[in-house]
Amino acid sequence: MPRRWVAALACLAALVALACEGGTSATPRPTKGTPQPGGPGSIAALGDSISTGFASCLVLTSCERNSWSTGDGLRVRSLYRRLLDQDPAIRDRTYNHARPGARADALEGQAKAAVRDRADYVTVLIGANDVCRGGVDAMTPVARFRADVDRGLRALRTGRPKARVLVVSIPDLYRLWEVGHGDSRAVRAWRRGVCPALLADATSTAPADRARRAAVRDRIDAYNAQLVAACRAYGSRCRHDGGAVYKVRFTLDLLNPLDWFHPNAGGQGRLAEVTWRASGLAD
Repeated sequence: MPRRWVAALACLAALVALACEGGTSATPRPTKGTPQPGGPGSIAALGDSISTGFASCLVLTSCERNSWSTGDGLRVRSLYRRLLDQDPAIRDRTYNHARPGARADALEGQAKAAVRDRADYVTVLIGANDVCRGGVDAMTPVARFRADVDRGLRALRTGRPKARVLVVSIPDLYRLWEVGHGDSRAVRAWRRGVCPALLADATSTAPADRARRAAVRDRIDAYNAQLVAACRAYGSRCRHDGGAVYKVRFTLDLLNPLDWFHPNAGGQGRLAEVTWRASGLAD
């Protein structure tokens, strides 16, 4: 083989090797916390007053900038703000369809609104009002609650099959009674009709009142079990928080001082913290 051919082949081999090395260094392995390809480009919140940030601005109305899910205010490091830190492309692409007083039967309509928004990531926190709608007899039956949740999730899966869904456990409302029934400020506020199935006659030790509170606690447990099952039935695009929100040990300093029921900005921040860890978005 002529000497000039040998030299040309050697040069070609060197160029191929250099190109391969360059290709490897240009695509480093992602590390924990690094945004992955295909991350959500938008986020929507479905549910009730908790996801609207209700009463977190010191008035008894929604304050969406403090929402644990989609809030864009500086007082709460919401899921949206954490996603924004990962990828600026999500800026201003938030949709909050949660509504104060909403029960599980409102979830389908909210889900359809999220589909119209073409939401990529959807949080679902629902159930407190199915418990707190009146007395124990007025609570939504467990089977109906499950059917309502399934309809809402079905609307998401049909309309946005590639969207990721985070189903969040209902907070431990019984815990609120435990920490608040000895506080005169909370008891006075609850007398105005805050979650009467649980909080009416908050200081009573009568057997009927103890039984009523136990029934509420058991119903929340039953709802939470159905939320786990509904998310599992949805498929791989749905993730449950593993009871992270239910396990939050709320104290009075995480509640607003008007109804002593809804989270204040600190409480919303706590919800954001535990749901972020449970979401898998930071993995």
